[in-house]
Amino acid sequence: MTQIYNFSAGPAVLPKEVLKQAGEEMLDWHGSGMSVMEMSHRGKEYMSIQAEAEADLRELLNIPANYKVLFLQGGASMQFTAIPMNLLRGKKKADYLNTGEWSKKAISEAKRYCDVNVVASSEDKNFSYAPTQDQWKLDPDAAYVHYTSNETIGGVEIFWTPETGNVPLVADMSSHILSRPMDVSKYGLIYAGAQKNIGPAGLTIIIVRDDLIGDLLPGTPTMFDYKLQADNDSMYNTPATYAIYIAGLVFKLLKARGGLAEMEKVNLRKANLLYDYLDSTDFYRCPTAKENRSRMNIPFTLANQALDDAFLKQASALGLMQLKGHRSVGGMRASIYNAMPEEGVKTLVEFMKEFEQSNS
Repeated sequence: MTQIYNFSAGPAVLPKEVLKQAGEEMLDWHGSGMSVMEMSHRGKEYMSIQAEAEADLRELLNIPANYKVLFLQGGASMQFTAIPMNLLRGKKKADYLNTGEWSKKAISEAKRYCDVNVVASSEDKNFSYAPTQDQWKLDPDAAYVHYTSNETIGGVEIFWTPETGNVPLVADMSSHILSRPMDVSKYGLIYAGAQKNIGPAGLTIIIVRDDLIGDLLPGTPTMFDYKLQADNDSMYNTPATYAIYIAGLVFKLLKARGGLAEMEKVNLRKANLLYDYLDSTDFYRCPTAKENRSRMNIPFTLANQALDDAFLKQASALGLMQLKGHRSVGGMRASIYNAMPEEGVKTLVEFMKEFEQSNS
């Protein structure tokens, strides 16, 4: 069978070691006689799985004790609604940075509940860069400041942490969380869908500071209440048990590999390998500003777009899958999350070189 390298933006590639272990434990988890999918979320077996997953995530990210970790459902998109409902706390305004399609969706949803001040936008250059902080127009009376630290579609990543004073900073980190170290204490809330760098679709992780929960917008649905979820250890209803189990295996693997500092080194090597080649040729082009080039999602185009279909067909025949760009922008996109091996990126670059030679 051809070696498959899955460059999908999400649901995305998972570590082979994790899939192998999950397969071995599918019918009988640790002598329990049950699959994790069959376990009661109130049983001691499953509760130990979730507790270990949280402990390992706290260790990986060095999460301070005054932050809650929530394992919820509904994807990052549900948090576009839950965040203003939980964090407005009597205020009427919130600040948002607009750097791409996911920022736009978050802004659109927040406008249902408050006045949104767009502090800066990169829409003028088709979301190919991120405005620097000196371009932001922050409102000191805002309830919070929201930004998307890695835009999956445009491949725009922000590598610095915004300074927002006493106003809580909120970040959608869905597509690059766990790819490098970060200082959680600088944020009021971090959220991430799991299906890119953590585990299967169906799980969303929220890391929120204690003092930001408990003062809800009137009419907030019960399931959106962060304090209620925290008080019930993310088990107010049945959590996404199997997705949490897989995430827990991923966390343990990252620890075994040396943690996030080591993952950053690997991710830099992978990204540089592809970007260096893209910069060396006129046959391909990367539209993203160099200072904001994502290490996780690398969009590129062919100079001759008439070759797009042939590129994708030949790539697929070699096991290089899911390279088609998002439908809103076209072109190509290689998503190279933590679980993408270096060999996968090397294989992609070799194919791209051969395709260029054959079509120049």
